[in-house]
This record gives sequence, C-alpha cells and structure tokens, in this order.
Amino acid sequence: MRKAILAALALVLPALATAQMGPVPPPPMQATPGVLQQVGFDQKLGEKIPLDLPFKDETGKDVKLGDYFGKKPVVLSLVYFRCPMLCTLSLNGLAGALEVLSFVPGQDFEVITVSFDPHEGPVLASAKKRAYMNRYQRSEAERGWHFLTGPQTSTEALTRAVGFRYVWDQETKQWAHPAGVLVLTPDGRLSKYLYGVEYSPKDLRLALVDAGGGKIGSFVDTVLLYCYRYDPRTGHYSMAILNLVRAAGILTIAALAGFIALSSRRRKGSRPDSRPDSR
Repeated sequence: MRKAILAALALVLPALATAQMGPVPPPPMQATPGVLQQVGFDQKLGEKIPLDLPFKDETGKDVKLGDYFGKKPVVLSLVYFRCPMLCTLSLNGLAGALEVLSFVPGQDFEVITVSFDPHEGPVLASAKKRAYMNRYQRSEAERGWHFLTGPQTSTEALTRAVGFRYVWDQETKQWAHPAGVLVLTPDGRLSKYLYGVEYSPKDLRLALVDAGGGKIGSFVDTVLLYCYRYDPRTGHYSMAILNLVRAAGILTIAALAGFIALSSRRRKGSRPDSRPDSR
C-alpha cells in the first residue's frame, strides 16, 4: 500500500509543479540558419581600402572612391537600394544621427553610401539621394553625401576590403547582409565600425574626431575623446573611468593653481606702500 502511494505521488507531483511554474520552455536554438552564418563584419581596423575603384555617382558621372578622400574623414555605409527593410532602417538611423551633429558634411567630413548590388545603377541612387536630401534638411548635404553604384569587380573589392560579408538568399530573393556604418581616416584607413541600424550621435561624433586626427571638433571633443574609449566588440564608445578621474584631477589642480595665483596677486595689490616718505 505504501509503495502504491509513493508511486502515485511520483506521478502527480511533477504535474502539479508544471501547472504552478508553467510549461518547460523549449531548449534554445543552437544553430543559426545557414545563410546567416555567411553574414557579418570582419573588422579590419587600420587597413587601407582601395581608393582607385571605379564607380558612378547618383548623376551617372564616372568617379573613383579616392575622389572623396584626402582631406576629411569619411562615413561609409554599404546598402542596396532595393532593400525592403534593413537598409532603409540603417540609412534612417544614419540620417537621424547626422541631423544632430553640428559637423557639416562636405566641409568637415564626407558621407558615402555605396550599393553592393552590381545590378543597381545611377537612377536608383539618384532616387535614394533625393529621398534623403528631403529628409536631411541641410543645404550642405547635397555636396557632402554621395550615393554610388558600380560594377561587380568594384563592389566585391570594396566589401572584401572592409570585411563586409553578405550573400544572396535564394529563398527570400533578397541580399542577407549586416547593418552598420564605417568611419575612415582621410587617407582611407578603417578607423571605426558602428553596428546596428541606429547610431549614437555621440559615438559618430567621437569617431569622426578620432578618424580626423583631432582636426575637426573643439577642445571639448578632445576631452570627451580622452574620457571615452572605443570598444571594437560593440562598436560603441564607453566611458573610461580612469581617464575621467585623471582629467578631473588635472582640472582640479589647474583650478587650485589659478585660485592661488589670483589670491596672491590680490594680496600684493592690497598691501600699503611701506617705502619711507622722500619729502
């Protein structure tokens, strides 16, 4: 009898526990769909991209990638213009970050959006640029944000140089690709990767100041760049506590030195003249 009761409890108790705790969740998926395993960024920080690659701009003019380098840092985004979702989100995120920046495209930096689909041409590039110029209400953007298309040899060479891995998904009839923008130095070296479809204006500003070698921005940007550190794993800038403490200590010492100097000058100025009367 006792064994029968124990056997019954062994059957009933797990059921009661499941009813109270809810159903056991399914095990997490261990495998990523095969097509997504071929998609991503391989960071190549410090490497120089080929600047002699031929493309066409949104007007159909023959250009080379190097036409947009030489003096200013460059923001590079890789998309395809027929993309139904991800590319539009990424471009919207870039436009939103640019709207906040006080830096002027075409004056302080360049923006290049390149289609990695060799079947797209200047007509699509022109329509895409027109759409974003209507959104990005800055007159300077017209000469500072460029939309390029090019032959397969150029698109493959560029994406390979920056570590941008993408693949055609036959099932969905779309390109599977990562989302992000890259910031390059004026001489075409990869400086920063910013991931996702929304980009922090702070991260983009610091990346431009860093890539430009401090030639753009203000003293405040230099201080912020000292207090923040770029994390290549996340594509974001995070506060470097030790550097912040050092900066605060330096500012405190400078303030104390200034106070002491000012106080000393005031004391000297308030002393009565102790020289004897020459009369």
